[in-house]
Amino acid sequence: LAELLGVPAEKINQQRMYRALDALLPHKESLEKFLKDRLGELFGLEYDLLLYDVTSTYFEGEARGNDMAKRGYSRDHRPDCKQVCIGLVVSKCGMPLGYEVFDGNRADVTTLQEIVQTMERRYGRADRIWVTDRGMVSEENMRFLQQEGRRYLVGTPKGMLKRFQRELLAGGWREIRDGVEVKLCPSPEGAETFVLCRSRDRREKEKAMHDRFEQRIEEGLRRIEAACRRQRMDRAVVGQRLGRLLAQNSRAAGLFQVEVRTGEDGRATLHWKKVDAWRDWAALSEGCYLLRTNIADWTDEDLWKTYIQLTEAEAAFRIHKSDLSIRPIWHQKKERVLAHILVCFLAYVLWKTLGQNCQHAGLGQEPR
Repeated sequence: LAELLGVPAEKINQQRMYRALDALLPHKESLEKFLKDRLGELFGLEYDLLLYDVTSTYFEGEARGNDMAKRGYSRDHRPDCKQVCIGLVVSKCGMPLGYEVFDGNRADVTTLQEIVQTMERRYGRADRIWVTDRGMVSEENMRFLQQEGRRYLVGTPKGMLKRFQRELLAGGWREIRDGVEVKLCPSPEGAETFVLCRSRDRREKEKAMHDRFEQRIEEGLRRIEAACRRQRMDRAVVGQRLGRLLAQNSRAAGLFQVEVRTGEDGRATLHWKKVDAWRDWAALSEGCYLLRTNIADWTDEDLWKTYIQLTEAEAAFRIHKSDLSIRPIWHQKKERVLAHILVCFLAYVLWKTLGQNCQHAGLGQEPR
């Protein structure tokens, strides 16, 4: 800083750095606009395809002075800490366009309309395509995207696969890379296209997960059975143990049909069996997922490759949390927290700029 700004090193202290944060924050939007244009010039970037995802970052301390700091779903596995959520928009190569900070208990699905309207107000609507994962999808959000001709490519909730059971069983799959098959399924109304995707690696992972949870549930049920035989147990207590067991292993809970009964002697007894229909559906749907789009002039491979680029947004969050140390946040004041996140965003812009420069120089694209 002494070399860059001409400020003597002995006069750079913690309070002065904090005051610099306060001076920086009001320029967030103008900085984002400037960087969007500048990066576009430097690297010939196009912002016609925007990837959107949400993460969270947690606080040390009680954060009493920050009304945005709340407990919610923690991607950092720190439910004991308050947090804020960050929604990040990046280009298809992962170059950041902008971000917004939300309350820590905000559901992902409620942020989509706000972020789309913010980006459109700031940069215009153009002919942008929005790409999000299934956590952003609701019927209300789909209606919002469809109005005024917005184009989109989104993941869908797992339950929606049930509607395509016939297509899953039928042929017509096309292998677009080793271990990945896709199939286009036009919607009955004709305004949308659904893309069925089937991944060998994902199928093996999901099958192993189902097998593991099935074994845990079965072992837990046998322990509860044994406890019922050993002692007189209240039906409500058995129900609580059963509820915990199924909740902790929810991925395979549908496989088991369980009933708690009370015998003539007043003792609780457990009765259970496995549901073949659930197992058959699991075997059919493991490794499968469904995409939804109103883009009519792309191939199935183009749609799949574009959706997979959401990993660029996920990579951005990983870099923020590891190399750029966005977490934990130690600031207590709301404005200082927002400024801290802004500094990390600017650092990520520099990170990606270094990566682009490395790539153009033939040195790969890893700033490390």
